[in-house]
Amino acid sequence: MSRFERHMFVCVNERPPGHPKGCCKEKGSETVRALLKAELKKLGLTSVVRANASGCLDACAHGVSMVIYPEGIWYGGVTPQDVPAIIEQTILNGKVIDRLLIPDPAFAPDHKQFPILPLPQGKDNSSPV
Repeated sequence: MSRFERHMFVCVNERPPGHPKGCCKEKGSETVRALLKAELKKLGLTSVVRANASGCLDACAHGVSMVIYPEGIWYGGVTPQDVPAIIEQTILNGKVIDRLLIPDPAFAPDHKQFPILPLPQGKDNSSPV
């Protein structure tokens, strides 16, 4: 068994100003990642879920981009306001948030429901956020 049950890779790539695809960093990805990390810490999930900074995921045209493994869920246009839903719905309850899915079929996950994440002993996930 691996140390982490899930990894969230958040693109923090920076392209030159004026690049046609833009870049996730200028769209606020570092803030999104920091909020994900803070929420995981608050919930005691840092031993089972990791919010990693990523280089280019080749999805910057879709806004702040991230991918959650092992499920392969690709979210785009992620904002700080989306962080609680990502943690509660996707990370803890294994549900894909359709409105955040990158619309390109190349980024689509194979399934729409995944296993619920078991919390570390002593934590309660009945009302995580």
